[in-house]
Order: sequence, then C-alpha cells, then structure tokens
Amino acid sequence: MTSISRKMAEFTDGLHYDDIPLDAIYEAKRFLLDSIGCALAATQNEDMQAMYRFTEKLGGTPEATVIGTGSKTNAPNAALMNGLLIRALDYNDIYWVQDPSHPSDILGAVLASAEANGRNGADVLIATVIAYELEMRWCHAATPGIREVGWHHASLTQFVSPLVAGRLYGLGINQLVAAMGISGSSHFTLGGVVAGHLTNMKNTADPLAAQAGVYAALMAQEGYEGPVHVIEGKEGLIEVLNNVTWDTDALLDGLGDEYLITKCSYKAFPTEALTHQPISAALKVIREHEIQHDQIQEILVETTTRGADILSDPSKYEPDTKETADHSLPYVIAAAVVDGNVLPESFEDHKLRDPDIRATLRKIKVLADPEIDALFPKVKRACVTITLQDGSKHSAQTDYAKGSPEDPMSDDDLFAKFRANAHKTMGEGRIDDIIEQTMGFERLAELESYMDLLISEKA
Repeated sequence: MTSISRKMAEFTDGLHYDDIPLDAIYEAKRFLLDSIGCALAATQNEDMQAMYRFTEKLGGTPEATVIGTGSKTNAPNAALMNGLLIRALDYNDIYWVQDPSHPSDILGAVLASAEANGRNGADVLIATVIAYELEMRWCHAATPGIREVGWHHASLTQFVSPLVAGRLYGLGINQLVAAMGISGSSHFTLGGVVAGHLTNMKNTADPLAAQAGVYAALMAQEGYEGPVHVIEGKEGLIEVLNNVTWDTDALLDGLGDEYLITKCSYKAFPTEALTHQPISAALKVIREHEIQHDQIQEILVETTTRGADILSDPSKYEPDTKETADHSLPYVIAAAVVDGNVLPESFEDHKLRDPDIRATLRKIKVLADPEIDALFPKVKRACVTITLQDGSKHSAQTDYAKGSPEDPMSDDDLFAKFRANAHKTMGEGRIDDIIEQTMGFERLAELESYMDLLISEKA
C-alpha cells in the first residue's frame, strides 16, 4: 500500500507554479510580507539578540542570510534564526480547527533553503503554498487536536517542513519520503512549552521543527533513509499517539484541487489567537461608550473552555514575561482597555509593570461558556461585559477576528501593519522596496538581493 508520506511527497514533487490558482499565489505573497514584517519588528528583542549571538557562534557555510543583521550562515541555522524572528512577537498568521498552527513558522526554512540552492521567487511561492496546504491539513487530522492531549502542534510541523525544504533542495520522491521519516520520527514537542508560566520556548518549538526539516532534507539528499510508514506504520504517529481519533482522509483528499492558504488568518494583535475576539469586543465597548479604565468596576470575559483554561490560569494574572503576557487573557484585555490597543510595545518590560494595567487586570474575570464551546472551532465567539463604578453595564460580542476570512485584512491593512512593524529598523524608501518586491515575488530571479533588503538600516 502506498504510504501517506509517499502521497504527500508525490504532491510536493509534482506541483508546478501554473497549477496554483492566482488567489493562492497572491495570499502566499501577502503572508510572506506579513511574516517579514513580524521578523523585522522582533530584531531588537532581548531574546532575539541572544539567538543572534548563538547563531554567530555556530558559524556555518555562508549560504543563507539572517534577517536583520545580514550575517551569513548555513541553511539550517538561518532557518531557525529567521523562523524565530517571524514567530517571536506572536504576530504571525493563525489557523485553528482541531489543532492550531502558524504555517508561516515554516517560512524561515523556505527562505533559507531557497537561497542556499539558488532558487527564484516562483520557487519560493510554490514552496510556500505547499507549506500552508500540508500544515493546515494537519489541523483537521486529529480529534480532539493533539494540543488537547498534551502535545504541541510543532509535533505536526515536523512532518511538513522536510517536504517543503526537500522540494527546494530538488529531492526526488523517494528522498522526500526519507526526509519525512527522518524528521517525523524524531521531533515531538511537549505541550508544556505553552502551559502555565511561559518562557522563550513558547516561540521556539515551531522554528525548531522547521529547522528539523532542513536537516532531514540534507540527510536524505546524501542517501540517508527514514521510516517509510512513519505516520500509519507500526509504532508510527497514529499507533503511538492513540488517545485521539485520526482522519487520514483530511490529509490527502482533494490534495491539489483547492488550496487552504486562502483560508488562513492574519493577526491584528500580537497575542495568542483565542485572545483576539475578546480584545476586539473589549475595544468595541470602550470606544463606543468612551470608557476610561478608572471608571471600571469589573470586566467579565466569556469564552471557550480551552481559552479560559490556557489563558487565565493563576500565572496569567501575574505575568512577568512577554511570553506569559501575550498568552494572558486578563493582561491583554487590561492593556487594551488602558492603552486603547494591543501592540508589540504592550509587552515591553515597563508595560508589564504598568500600575494602571495591573490594577485593571485584577478587575477581570474569565468564564468558560458551554454555548460558546458548542460553536467552536467554526466560530470562536467571545463576549465582554464591562461594569462601571456607577453600576451600568456595557457588552459586546465578537465571533470572528480581524484578519480572518470572515473579516479579512485588506491590502491597505496589511501594508499598514508591515510599515508599523518595519519602521524601527529601516526607512520608508526601503520599506516601499520590500513591499514592491514581495508583491511581485514571482519575478525575482534570485533571493540574495531580496534578502539584502531585510538588513536593518537602523541600529
């Protein structure tokens, strides 16, 4: 019987640029631009400065460019570093059905593998579409999602990244299968990286899984082999992770007939995905009723059980790291109410200690609503009720986040987000050049000159 890995490898190997609908190509360019913006905004973060130093110590063949510094290293190192930059602010894309995913976490591996192999812009767009298609299909494959039984979704990314990297390394079908077996048998990630008090590993799990795919592709290129039936075989994924129900048809049915990249969401806020509807609802209330934070007696947030569980445990009421704060529903609601928005700057150290945010945070209650649970995952509803000191109550409900297919982010919105993310590292002229070249990415003959645009102009 043909293995699932082989069928995915055949799709990966056989996809041509002209096979892909224009709307999918357009979204690939938009997600690439969005991801680059997220990366540029993260370059000065303390954790990213540490990883720049780490990457520099590793050295490596100078074949791929690191965003921000412009230093050269080998493709696996660049895949990790650039993937970390994309992920660091929790501002990149989101897709959530049974499992969540940020497909753009794989783009660091795409850019590094493409540059190292002299690929052109069209090659990158094909690989991007493959990455989104396969990654997003995994979000449908397990019920409940593997996140619900203690595994991080990077455990699924490890099955996608070797195919994407392998395509750019020019691997044949048998080599792609080998690469998937190598990576897919060796890089499972515990859900503990996103539970309770959060650390830098919250943003590192997916980039490591993407880097694993580059390593696996390089090993397979040299003739190294991995399990052919790594998904459905003896002691493979399905047999071992057996406390969920697997739907392998979700991975393969209609592969190549339509493209899921058009159904992925952009983020309007640099926070965990299930905070977006509550933030939008809270902002709607305070803006419509011109409410100031010192007028508030209580804020009630009604959300899903999983949202209440992972976003409002005791550690989320005392966030002392950026990673805990951007996954804290009380914190992000308090920041939204006090400052009128939630931006990357909302998670700087001085904001984490802001007395107004801390005082407002203590007024917030989060409740799980079974009726909202019944709508999930198709609708991720949130209701926010703000009670004022005078006893009056004001409420709002949000079903779809800004940036979702139901409430899409326009090109103007996307370009504005990119400009806001890039302005600390470069001037308007460079920003204009990046937007223009990214939105015409299929015309790029090579990547090195494009990657040079992503070097910071400002210290």
